[in-house]
Parts: sequence; C-alpha cells; structure tokens
Amino acid sequence: MRISNEVLGLILGGGRGTRLSPLTRERSKPAVPLAGRYRLIDIPMSNCFNAGIDKIAILTQFNSVSLHRHIYNTYVRDVFSKGWVQIWAAEQTPTSADWYQGTADAVRKQIIEIRSADVKYILVLAGDHLYRMDYAEFLQYHVDKGADISVAVQPVPHKDASQLGILKLNPDGQISTFREKPKTAAELAGMESGSNPDKPYMASMGIYVFNLDVLLALLENEGADDFGHDIIPGALSTHRVMGFQFDGYWADIGTIRRFYEVNLQLTQPNAAFNFYDADRPIYTRPRFLPGTTMQGREMENVLLGDGSLIAHASLHNSVIGLRSVIGDNVVIRESVLMGADYYESDADRAENRRLGRPDIGIGDDTVIEGAIIDKNARIGKGVRIRIDTTRPDSESENWVARDGLVIIPKNAILPDGMVI
Repeated sequence: MRISNEVLGLILGGGRGTRLSPLTRERSKPAVPLAGRYRLIDIPMSNCFNAGIDKIAILTQFNSVSLHRHIYNTYVRDVFSKGWVQIWAAEQTPTSADWYQGTADAVRKQIIEIRSADVKYILVLAGDHLYRMDYAEFLQYHVDKGADISVAVQPVPHKDASQLGILKLNPDGQISTFREKPKTAAELAGMESGSNPDKPYMASMGIYVFNLDVLLALLENEGADDFGHDIIPGALSTHRVMGFQFDGYWADIGTIRRFYEVNLQLTQPNAAFNFYDADRPIYTRPRFLPGTTMQGREMENVLLGDGSLIAHASLHNSVIGLRSVIGDNVVIRESVLMGADYYESDADRAENRRLGRPDIGIGDDTVIEGAIIDKNARIGKGVRIRIDTTRPDSESENWVARDGLVIIPKNAILPDGMVI
C-alpha cells in the first residue's frame, strides 16, 4: 500500500485531562513534558513520520495554546514535501456550536477536512501514550486481513483489566466481543484470549485503523460519541473488526501516578522503552541548548536534559529537565523535574532579590523526594519536600498532594525554608 498517499493520521489532542492535573492546568495532555526533553505528542508524531505517513492532523480543544506552539515550532514541512501537519481545533460551525463530545464526535466534526484529505484509510491515535509502533505493519495487517476496522491490542494481566477496554479474539484475529472497563468477574468471564496465563486478556490500546467509507458511515449515528464505548462495540455485529497484537512496550499516561512511574522507569539501566533507537528516533523541538554542567557530589540513575546548570548536588533516580538550575548541597531523590522555558538574566535575578522571591530552579540546601516539579518553578533555599504515602490528597496555589506525591505546578513559588 502507498502509505504516504492513502493514510491520514488523526491524533486526538485530549480532553480536560483532569486526572493529570495540575500538570494540565495550563496545557493539554499531549503537551505535558516527558523524559526531560520531549512532549507526549512527540510519540505518535514520531511513529507517523517513521512509518512514512505524510498527512497528519491533530484534533485539539482544551488548553491548546502550548500544544499548538510546540507543533508549529517542531513539525515544519518545507515546500518540497508532499505531506502536511495540520491542527484541527474545535470550532463553531453552521451545523454545530458544541465542543467535541468524545473521541468519535471529535472526528465526526471534522468530516469535511477528512474527506478533503483524499485518503483510503484513517489511523486514529491517542496523544498521551508512550510506545513505539510500526504503523506501516499495522496498516498492512489491516489490508491483508480484509478488515473494515482494526484495533491495536495488547495482552494485559487481570489487575489491569478493569481500567481498559477488554476484547475477545477469535482464532483468526477477529474481535467477537468488546467490553469497556469491565469491573466484575461476571463481565470478565470468558474474555480470555491468547496463551499467556500471566496476561490472559486482550486490551484495546485506543489505536484504530478505519476504511474511510466505514468510518463515515459509522459516524452518521449522532449518538455514538466515543470510539471505545460506542463505535467499536457497535460495529462488531455489522463489520469485520480485527485485532492487531502489539507485544512491545506501551504505557497509557493518564494519571499523575502513572506519569511519575513511567518517567522514573526511564532513568533505570536497560529501561523498557528505548529512546536510543537510531532507526526510529523520537523527534522533538530543536532547541540548540548547550551541554549540561555538573560541578560534583554524586549522580545515580539520572535522565538529564540539555542546558542544565547543576552545582554540588546529589541526584538519585530522577529526571532532570531542560534548563534546570540546581544549587549547592541539594538532594533530589525519586523525582521528576521539568526544568524551565528560559534562563533568567542577571537583571532578572536582581529583581527577584528585590521582590524577595527565589530564582527559577532549586535553591541551595534543598531536599526533594517523591515529587514532580513543573516548569519555571521557584524553589527557595532550605526547602524540604518529603515522601509521605499516607498524605491525603489536597490542593493549594503552589503545591498539590496526589497519590502520595507532591506536585509543584508551573510557575509556582516555594519560599526559603518551606516544609511540605
């Protein structure tokens, strides 16, 4: 098949992202920073480019300015390229004044643009997952099987089944039953697929291939607003719906706890997800930053972004993002620092002193454990952020407790000596 001409990649820009708050207070889920230098949207975008998909559209709605800026600054196609990257934002039209009501409704509201893309197949992707998939292999499977719809699926253990769409595969790979987030033993009864007793169920990854005519016909049902809840289950009795088994690493980064765990996993030797694949790289915005400098003490299992200035600090099992400024005698353990969007000048720092507020970064003698520090945070000297798994969830202007973690929102200020 001619992927560059026949396939449109549609990346869903996400809804309100409340489970990732406060990281989504000012940005959409796909714009959340990842692994010290990337954004979540870079994952499906890179998979598309690596597969040769030249026509890509991102459907956006909530807190979309940061995402739009990243797309325009990163994925620029020149005049010699046949492909394009477009943003299709929710908009009022003569036929609809509503926001996107779900994943399928978002696609429904862009039918005119989809038709104008002049393709045969629609590849629907989520913008908040971490994985590396060969979409060309997925699309060829869809064609070879004579499918109307194909769903990327992955084996999962019993403990994860209630959080995912679980489906039953026939021996030829056709999906016979689909149950969205089954909560009871009765709902899971008879849903086992495959031969792995540790992972007896097949879960939808929220990645779909549709024949264009099939997708357009299914979207005519105005009451079907979500792919996982409405479109896919409803199509099983009328269309050939196939399951494409994917055995590689896949993480749905939908909650604060999952975001934290996935980032820390990337700091470990031989991490399950490999950012160092030269043949299928993960692309992001070129920033032309200098190398990171570190004066000393110690560093163990640290994922270190570019352009950071680190004094005599101890860093352990942590992600240190772009332009991070870390002072003397700082200790950071099991934490994710997103860094900063800019460097402060000498004049900026003088003004900070006049106003009695810390510089951007981590002040001297501070200890941070089990925390997520968002961009441009100002952490003063001698601050203590402690791990407390019994800490109840709470929220204030400058820090949030959730799932036993402390999250410092973007642009927050913690004064000298503060203890959390």
